[in-house]
Amino acid sequence: MSILRRQTSMAERREWLLFALLVGPNLFLFAVFTYWPLIYNGYLSFVRWDMLSPVKIWVGLGNYTRLFTSADFGQIMLTTLTFTLGSVIAICVIGLGMALLLNQKLRGRDSVRGIVFSPVMLSGAAIGIVWIYIFDPRYGLIDIFLDAVGLRSPNWLLDPNWALLAVIMVHVWKNVGYAVVIFLAGLQAIPRELYEAATVDGAGSWARFRAVTVPGLSPVLFFLVLTSILAGFQSFDIIKVMTDGGPVGSTTTLVYYLYQQGFVAFNAGRAGVASVVLFVMMLLFTIVQMRYSENNVHYS
Repeated sequence: MSILRRQTSMAERREWLLFALLVGPNLFLFAVFTYWPLIYNGYLSFVRWDMLSPVKIWVGLGNYTRLFTSADFGQIMLTTLTFTLGSVIAICVIGLGMALLLNQKLRGRDSVRGIVFSPVMLSGAAIGIVWIYIFDPRYGLIDIFLDAVGLRSPNWLLDPNWALLAVIMVHVWKNVGYAVVIFLAGLQAIPRELYEAATVDGAGSWARFRAVTVPGLSPVLFFLVLTSILAGFQSFDIIKVMTDGGPVGSTTTLVYYLYQQGFVAFNAGRAGVASVVLFVMMLLFTIVQMRYSENNVHYS
């Protein structure tokens, strides 16, 4: 009996050793490149440091107080939420519409799918440069179309009333192809028998969409909304290239404010606070989404 226990114990130790060998490197990399930077960033949010001096001055909640009481904080948060939510809604609505269209048996639809997805593979900085010329109010492509119908093009990137909309449009244009592909996969996974049964019951196109398509796409929609929100909060390259946070701070989101404080003003403390606030916002949105999905996402 003792021999059997000894053999069982040795087998368990070998399994744990194998587990440690397989998982250990991944946990080590996560600790070094994810968890430790997160912890260190939290520490930096409580100090005053110019990223050059060897001395960090402890200020406690001073950095948080300065950020939350600053005149620009409310506008930065409003811009961040407007950019993120506006982008997510547009990406999901346009992506679903295009997916429904490209799910039909149309000539050349495979080529169109590739064209629609191609902006996803391009650099955000390169796309931003191209769109600067498209938005030019003197000779840009949008100006040509507006001029053809007798309308005057606004100064998209230099007018505070239009700059944020312009950046949102470019962000949506770059990322909508990803949503189309995901929606297409979800549409093709819905059993055709459900549509046939709904048709037999007398359901029209809109009724089939509400009763079959929307519930069938709920897991896909949940995934897209969650990932699009997180991507929107972290979007930086397009804003940097096209508007540099302007004009008059109208496109300064929280992640861009983090960049300004950390790598322009060399204020690691305020950058750390902005990073903590951004992390908390993303975490809260994720938790809300997960709670909402428990009752509204159908996986079968």
